[in-house]
Amino acid sequence: MRIGIVCPYSWDVPGGVQFHIRDLAEYFIRLGHEVSVLAPADDDTPLPPYVVSAGRAVPVRYNGSVARLNFGFLSAARVRRWLHDGAFDVVHIHEPTSPSLGLLTCWAAQGPIVATFHTSNPRSRAMIAAYAILQAALEKISARIAVSEYARRTLVEHLGGDAVVIPNGVDVDFFAKAEPKPEWQGGTIGFIGRIDEPRKGLPVLMRALPRILAARPEARLLIAGRGDEEAAVEELPEELRSRVEFLGMISDEDKARFLRSVDLYVAPNTGGESFGIILVEAMSAGAPVLASDLDAFVQVLDQGRAGEVFANEDADALATAAVRLLGDPDRRAELSERGSTHVRRFDWSTVGADILSVYETVTAGAAAVATDERPGLRSRFGLAARD
Repeated sequence: MRIGIVCPYSWDVPGGVQFHIRDLAEYFIRLGHEVSVLAPADDDTPLPPYVVSAGRAVPVRYNGSVARLNFGFLSAARVRRWLHDGAFDVVHIHEPTSPSLGLLTCWAAQGPIVATFHTSNPRSRAMIAAYAILQAALEKISARIAVSEYARRTLVEHLGGDAVVIPNGVDVDFFAKAEPKPEWQGGTIGFIGRIDEPRKGLPVLMRALPRILAARPEARLLIAGRGDEEAAVEELPEELRSRVEFLGMISDEDKARFLRSVDLYVAPNTGGESFGIILVEAMSAGAPVLASDLDAFVQVLDQGRAGEVFANEDADALATAAVRLLGDPDRRAELSERGSTHVRRFDWSTVGADILSVYETVTAGAAAVATDERPGLRSRFGLAARD
């Protein structure tokens, strides 16, 4: 099958959507499919052979964050050329409502289109206001996927229609088989995320840290991610700053080793999350997880059975839970075991097969629209009523 995948966000800025698309493309390539990914990218960014650059992206505030998007006449021309050259059996667009390549592709593409919705935003005024503009593009979508029930709810409430829920995927064994790093072991709390992005929750963890260190003086915090390190610790008492180690951006291999090494992984995110891929990666590595009680996080953690949660933005609740878990190796081992079992449902062997089933359904439907041979599957995957 010839598969075209559209990434809305800049390939050179790490993020959950980019990682999902990368791993999905590589999963299909391993199965023998021909895959091309269209993504914004700076001119000097080294790209995998399956990625085609649509040009440099610009920063835009989107869903409580700053996304690097690509839009305009030049981008539209590159989209049309990519579609023409690819002659794809199916085009898979991620975040088709964002002002980026996905929307341009929706307008330009012919044939089967699958769209994945990642965003969870129950009060998106922008999406409501843009509905009239989006409607013509959205009507061309053959099947809709949401990465979580909360992303599906955002889609239904703002744009109508429905979607099948297929979560983000992860290569579980890649994380499970990573070798721990001795210097990252021993009373370590882990955090991975963009330091400068408040919704990732690092300020909440920093407010909790004095209490944690007072009760567990051997503990230390390891932080991986880009951002202003001095600003991150400026509210922390001077004598405690040596207990925080910044690792900067780390490779995928080191991320797996990081998650295999820490005693406790903390995800203090404050909102705007529709899934929580970092939780899945942490569970894959066997790290005990403590996360804020965002609806999406609670669902990923099997309603709290595969990881513990604390009240969102409550630094005292975070500190209390972290102190208790750091002092209870048996509970951490229990969470690690439960997480390692639960996370198998997010492995690419399951997620990729589900997505491929959607592709096969829409391509079969495109070839047999008149007879509508598979109405049950078409309804399951939220296929467009126009068929």
